[in-house]
Amino acid sequence: MPPSSAPFTTARSRHAPARLYVVLALAFAAALAGELFGARLLATIEARTADIYLQRHAGNYSADPSIVIIDIDDASMRGMQKIAGLWSWPREIHADLIEALAEFSPRAIIFDVAFSEQDLKRPKSDARLSEVIAATPQVYVSAMQVPASPSLVPVRPDLLAKAFGISAAPRAPAARPATVQLPMAIEPAAWRLGLINRLEDGDGVLRRYRLYAEDGGMRLPSLPARVAAASGAVLPDGADFRLRWPARGHRRIPYGDVYKLLTEERPAMREAEVEVLAGMFRNKLIVVGASAASSFDHHLTPLGAGYPGVDVLAVALDNLISGRSLRTGSPFGPFLLGAALLLFVSWSFARRLNPVATGAALLAVSAAALALADQMVERNLLLPVATPLIFAWTWFVCAALAGYLRERRTREQAVSLFRRFLNPNVVQQIVEQGETVESLSGQERKITVLFSDIRGFTTLSEQRSPQEVVALLNRYFERQVEVIFRHGGTLDKFIGDCIMAFWGAPVDDAAHASRAIAAALDMERVLLEFRQMLIDEGSDVGDFDVGIGIHTGPAVVGFIGAPQKLDYTAIGDTVNLASRVEGLTKGVARVLVTRETMEAAEGGQGDVPAFVRRGNFEVKGRAARVELYEPRRST
Repeated sequence: MPPSSAPFTTARSRHAPARLYVVLALAFAAALAGELFGARLLATIEARTADIYLQRHAGNYSADPSIVIIDIDDASMRGMQKIAGLWSWPREIHADLIEALAEFSPRAIIFDVAFSEQDLKRPKSDARLSEVIAATPQVYVSAMQVPASPSLVPVRPDLLAKAFGISAAPRAPAARPATVQLPMAIEPAAWRLGLINRLEDGDGVLRRYRLYAEDGGMRLPSLPARVAAASGAVLPDGADFRLRWPARGHRRIPYGDVYKLLTEERPAMREAEVEVLAGMFRNKLIVVGASAASSFDHHLTPLGAGYPGVDVLAVALDNLISGRSLRTGSPFGPFLLGAALLLFVSWSFARRLNPVATGAALLAVSAAALALADQMVERNLLLPVATPLIFAWTWFVCAALAGYLRERRTREQAVSLFRRFLNPNVVQQIVEQGETVESLSGQERKITVLFSDIRGFTTLSEQRSPQEVVALLNRYFERQVEVIFRHGGTLDKFIGDCIMAFWGAPVDDAAHASRAIAAALDMERVLLEFRQMLIDEGSDVGDFDVGIGIHTGPAVVGFIGAPQKLDYTAIGDTVNLASRVEGLTKGVARVLVTRETMEAAEGGQGDVPAFVRRGNFEVKGRAARVELYEPRRST
């Protein structure tokens, strides 16, 4: 049964929760818009969700075969000791490599190696490197944007612009404090530079790479962006781009092996071997960098920790050349998704639909949205669906919690109301079934109604004060109500010294007639015990007795009254006739039942007593006479 928010509701109060749900949903939607279009407080969650997509699809990304890594790995550092000594090597080693590679006409030779400090002990080595780079136009060297520092050499803007390939150089020729760490081991005239600043997110994961950085009014390109532009690639918009990662990296050749192959073994090679070697490097983009542990250039990426910086540069270059960098979709679509889910949840709870069904529907939509976002990675598109789903689920949990608290409050109200009329066990059964004031009101049921009235109470009352009379009645009623509850009856009301009860509502009971008769016989027994107790106390009971009338038929049952006071009662002709039957018991029998009650007891469930016919009686307000029977305990 749907829960009710109050023990007595009006049309206006029923609409109030629905309006509240709409207002709160609109507030959530406004917060969602602020998050998607500005605040981005959940950016880390979105990023980590995207990491899962990238890990799943990394196997579908084949690294560009035109990119080759010459890796300064740990084996190369050991193998080059006899030739170049310990790291860092003389710069002429790199000059030798460049000259040897240039013979095979690579598209570019890209150094992810820091040449920021001059080698004062071997200046000729630095000079040779500068000479070779100047003579090899396809060589690019890395630089890095850093905070301004007195240790950095000031540089003229026009020189910086030329080094980064910027055609519109600033007019001011004066040197200014530098914010770029430049390769001072190389002559400025030979510089062809690009920045290698990687971008780590707030959680320390490297997911993005710069396209350019602002510096003194200039846009300095990153090393991958400059090489990709020189190769004719169309660069994405923005100052940075999101990286897509291949599961298997680019082809890598140890630096030591390449150096020995191109310098020591090259003169002795046959023409066929030279052609094979040329196939490795001709028209290739060759990235030279270090993966050795001592290089301390390793990063945490969506694919895991320890990703070498040289591989990051190669992936960034690959993304730009192949056009496989990730684009983030417009937040407008996710906002519409989130707003629709928020309104759906609000509508569901306002209509009092089953929260489990609502949650299942929300789960299905969430799974579909996440699956769509997962598939869009294959199209290099990231859909930020985690944020609207978080808002939708948060609103669902809040609404469900509010509904639970409202239902709990309603049940507590129902318990406090039902406890006045029913056995506590029956109350618990009703509450567990989810019944409420609304659901139990205005029902037409077939019930059995009992009226029990005290006779000859005048003698007892004349002997006692008003307070003692009330206490005596309470003692009597307590015993009789216990009997009614024990037999599963519903206590309707006390009318002076009369008790009204009925069976068959609010809990369905196929044996309502037989239970009512059994209760009446027990009430008769309790009356006799109560009379004997009064005699034992020295009271003159006189003609103190009871009359009980029972009738079975249809009646309307439910809560009737005002919000301040509600009574669970039955109304209708069945109630009136039961009251009239009770009035006919005097001088006939303590308990009388109608033919309808007798037949209901015999045709229903439960123990059936013996019945003695007492005749047909005229009843006020009824044309037909009523046939009455006295039930007696079966022996």
